[in-house]
Amino acid sequence: MVMKNAAEELTLQLKKERKEVLIHAFLTSVTLVALIVGFGLQFTTVSTFVIGCFFSIAYLAGGARASVVAVKNIFRGKLDINLLMVVAALAAAFVGEVRDGAILLFLFSLSGTLEGYAMGSTKRAVVALMRMRPEEAYKIITDEQIELVAVETLLVSDRVLIKPGERFPIDGIIESGSGPVDQSPITGESVPVEKTKGEAVFAGSINGNAVLVVTVTKLSQHSTLARMIELVTQAQSERSPSERFSDWFGQRYTFIVFFGSFIALGVFLLLGFPSSVAFYKVATLLVVASPCAIVISVPAAVLSALAASARVGVLFKGGAALEDFGTVHTIAFDKTGTLTQGKMEVVDVIGVEATVNTVLAVAGALEAQSEHPLAKSIVRYIETLHIGVLSVSSVTALPGKGIEAKVGSNLYWAGNKKMLKEHIDGLQLALQTLLESFELKGQTTIIVGQNTTILGVIGIADIPRKSASVALAELKKMKVKQIVMLTGDTMAVAKSVALPLGIPEDAIFADLLPEDKVACIKKLQESGKVAFVGDGINDAAALATATVGIAMGTAGSDVAIEAADVALLSDDLQKLVYARGIAYKANIIIKQNLIFAVGIMILMVGITLFGNLPLPLGVIGHEGGTLLVVANGLRLLFAKK
Repeated sequence: MVMKNAAEELTLQLKKERKEVLIHAFLTSVTLVALIVGFGLQFTTVSTFVIGCFFSIAYLAGGARASVVAVKNIFRGKLDINLLMVVAALAAAFVGEVRDGAILLFLFSLSGTLEGYAMGSTKRAVVALMRMRPEEAYKIITDEQIELVAVETLLVSDRVLIKPGERFPIDGIIESGSGPVDQSPITGESVPVEKTKGEAVFAGSINGNAVLVVTVTKLSQHSTLARMIELVTQAQSERSPSERFSDWFGQRYTFIVFFGSFIALGVFLLLGFPSSVAFYKVATLLVVASPCAIVISVPAAVLSALAASARVGVLFKGGAALEDFGTVHTIAFDKTGTLTQGKMEVVDVIGVEATVNTVLAVAGALEAQSEHPLAKSIVRYIETLHIGVLSVSSVTALPGKGIEAKVGSNLYWAGNKKMLKEHIDGLQLALQTLLESFELKGQTTIIVGQNTTILGVIGIADIPRKSASVALAELKKMKVKQIVMLTGDTMAVAKSVALPLGIPEDAIFADLLPEDKVACIKKLQESGKVAFVGDGINDAAALATATVGIAMGTAGSDVAIEAADVALLSDDLQKLVYARGIAYKANIIIKQNLIFAVGIMILMVGITLFGNLPLPLGVIGHEGGTLLVVANGLRLLFAKK
């Protein structure tokens, strides 16, 4: 129930915050109306008492929330920005500028309302994830009986009927049926994926035009979608280093502003300023020196980036992972299943004493009788070419060698070099050279023969992902200085994958055990932050050692999600490019916001101390700056590329 509770808690929190925003918006509206009426009555013959009543209403409505929060924090031993604003407004009223104080409270209240609404957008993005899972499902009781039940009541091994166009209510395995499934809400894949019997589906995905029967593999609270909701919720509650600094800075700086304002007041009076002018300048100083923009600038960017990433299937486990990934200059990749597809494919067929079609016809007949992954890759390849195969009998599997079978008086066989030695005593130089060329290209060889004749050779390899070359090139453009491959395969196999992808030979580390990968990452970290990209299961130690551990293709895998700082729910390397891009952009926006916030504050403080800055202008500069940094941060919420 942990996942479900996290989702329900966020929903309740969002409703509570929405209610607070509505109340705040109402008070802001009352403040504005009272301010306008009071200001307008100043140009009439209405008594000052009536005018004062309207300005008092503006003070009460505009300062109510800030006063309550300020008092609560005082009892907690904290001085905050709300106290600064309330004191500044009261100081303005004290020197007879009650209108300017009302303007301050209105703009501060308006700023708070807009910030609350804007920051709620990141939580609404998470709630949108929750709405992707249906509340009910069609449970198959018997072949003739189907019952509509609550999703929470479904148990592992229950069977569920999914109609065309419906969302999957749970994670499961397709028992019958096949068709396209839109997984974009979960993995971010833009093109529907063809799913058939035995393949996994995830809650929140959308069925295409097929009728599917799905066997439940996870309870609703443990589904990939529920896990996403929990992770994003946790990530938004965890503060990044920049957020922690801005929070630390805001609390201490508020005290400095109060202390500095008292000193400034004394200096103004010693310099002979009239008390009304001195108090007015101090009220302005309290406003323009307030660190609102500084404190809000970081979370506005971080939370927006986290929410935008979750929408495309990229889960950062917190702001720290986001900021770190935006600054790493070295990314190390596991090979199998990360840069490559993780499954063997036929890449080359050479006829020696027979045509290519004959080689494949014999190999297809033999390998169709085997369950070995290499055999399956050959069968898949032949099926795509629509080549007919032989009819064989007396099939015999020879573990560690290959497979053989009889057709009449002929013995056909397919296997490795050990199988070759079973039928042929010596190799001709040309054939030996051919086999070595396959090995140099990192291919596993299947030798096909008839009696004592070699018909041909099939080369099989785990080929690079289609997105790998483009993704690595784009990462290099995004100021990633070094790309490294770490693999347990031989150097020949590693080079066959890495070199075509543009990874230089000195950045290839092969024949590595898990502990060797950890040692390599530690060595790389001597030069700076390192990210490691792996499958999240076999590379758990390396993922934990790296500055940022990134697990690919983790939809449905709790182990993979737990092992990493960043989880890419699909196996598309373009998601890694997106993650790097939004992390890098978030860091830039954080710097922009901080530079702007500090700069505008220093400028206005300088004018206040050594010039004559009107309080309303100071208020506009302060609140306007706060809204600008929030808007700048929220740009990340709409990041698509």
